[in-house]
Amino acid sequence: MRSPCARRYRPAVDQDGFFGADVAARYDDDSAAMYDPAVLDPAVDLLARLAGDGPALEFASGTGRVALPLAARGVRVHGIELSRAMTARLHAKPGGTDIPVTIGDMSTTRVPGEFALVYLVFNTIGNLTTQDAQVAAFANAAAHLAPGGVFVVEVGVPALRRLPPGQTAVPFDTSPGHWGFDTYDVATQAMASHHFTITEDGRASYDAVPFRYVWPSELDLMARLAGLRLRDRRQDWDGTPFTSESTGHVSVWEKTGPRPST
Repeated sequence: MRSPCARRYRPAVDQDGFFGADVAARYDDDSAAMYDPAVLDPAVDLLARLAGDGPALEFASGTGRVALPLAARGVRVHGIELSRAMTARLHAKPGGTDIPVTIGDMSTTRVPGEFALVYLVFNTIGNLTTQDAQVAAFANAAAHLAPGGVFVVEVGVPALRRLPPGQTAVPFDTSPGHWGFDTYDVATQAMASHHFTITEDGRASYDAVPFRYVWPSELDLMARLAGLRLRDRRQDWDGTPFTSESTGHVSVWEKTGPRPST
């Protein structure tokens, strides 16, 4: 789903608890592997097909890695993004001012209109660190979708099979200049992504970012609660079949009718 040297999740939040100016300034460099056409083009291809002639809404639109090339395909894209600094970076890029972005929490913020496609990529569902917030994100996606519209999520499968008894950490990157590992609490589904980075001038930095890992079956239940049903699940944007050995998935849920009564 991504280059082995890519960061596993969106990079660290700033001291205010979201993606501030310092993070926004280095975000594209930190996530350079995710801009590789071999990674990005299949994602944009699928999202454009799913949107068809309708508009698309991106949760956590960031600096426009996906929104800009999707808009270049003729899709009308609107974003919801918590960080003003990340949005400023998007709007500073060519074509960026053509993409309206509403500042707010993707689990609760509403924008006008109905959309053919809502999407949430690069594992960012994990930035919502409680089950309630993740459930709310699905409900919010469903509320924005027109009947027949789809919600797409790209996220990793928790690597708990790699944890022997008593171990809590799993490495995901040991490339030159960057060591990364995830730690898991299997009782709470809390996790953290740890990054040790050494710059070209020899300076070292460390950051740790909290997340909540979530299973495919759990996401399906969240979708069902929101009035969505699973249409398709693949290992990656290229359409590789999803199996028990897959380390990630791209899942598509369809809005089929009003939210079911409880």
